This record gives sequence, C-alpha cells and structure tokens, in this order.
Amino acid sequence: MEIVWWLIVIASFILGFLGLVFPVIPSILMFWAGFLVFQFAIDGEALSWMFWLIIFVLTLLVLFSDFIANSYFVKRYGGTKRGEYASIAGVIIGMFLYPPFGIIFVPFVFVLVVELLNSKDINQALKASVGSLLAFVSSAAFNLVVYVLMLVWFLLDALLF
Repeated sequence: MEIVWWLIVIASFILGFLGLVFPVIPSILMFWAGFLVFQFAIDGEALSWMFWLIIFVLTLLVLFSDFIANSYFVKRYGGTKRGEYASIAGVIIGMFLYPPFGIIFVPFVFVLVVELLNSKDINQALKASVGSLLAFVSSAAFNLVVYVLMLVWFLLDALLF
C-alpha cells in the first residue's frame, strides 16, 4: 500500500510543476497534497517542524508573487493604478479563459485597454502591457525556484533525516 501512497505523492508533485504551464492546476495545493499524504499515510515523523514552517512561508510568497509582480512591473513600465488592477483582474480571469495562454494574454489585453482609455497614448499603453508580460515571466520563474526548493527540502527531510 505504501507504493500507492508514494505514487500519489509523486503525481501531486508532477501536477504542481504542470501548474506553472497550466495555471488552472493549483500548483501550491498540489505540493501541499503531496506533503500531507506523505505525513499522514507514509511517515508521520519524518518531516520536521522547521520543514512545515519553511513550507508555510514559501507558500505565502508563492500566493502573493503573481499579484506583487503584476503590480510592480505594470507600475515600473508606466502603468496607472487602474492598469495594475486590470493586470491583477486579468491574471484571475485569464486562469479560466483559454489556459494556459489566458494568464499571459488576458492581463496584457486588460492593461492595454485600460491604459488606452486612461491616457489615449498607444505607446504608453503598450509599454505598460509589456510590463504585465514581464510580470508573468518573472512570477513563473520565481515560482519554479520556490517549487524546486520545496521539493528538495521535502526529499532531504523525508528521505535522509
């Protein structure tokens, strides 16, 4: 039976990484599912309190990274507050529209439309929209690094110590 539990843990980690490409898959929840299955079905004593604390902090960072990155890059590339809000709304709506590409293109279009309505300057609107694309790329890269760190920490804690 332990093999089945391990297969579930491995599958949840694979789904977690696939969530970087297919944002409809809740990556962070998949990693937590794997950790919890391991904790409660395989070995309840292997994962230390430090593991759980670090995973919790990393989870908070991942949850806020998309919003922080969108706000930062849209603002940095000359977008307005409305553009920042449009970018965040675009990320949320884009998760459900035409995944995985919706999370890239919906914020871009939302920011472009809002900035055009706001300033009527196509160059400024395009520049702010490019900021939303850079936000997606940087957030995905950050999440990948965090997920790898989570997985490595898990493997070290679960298998070696």
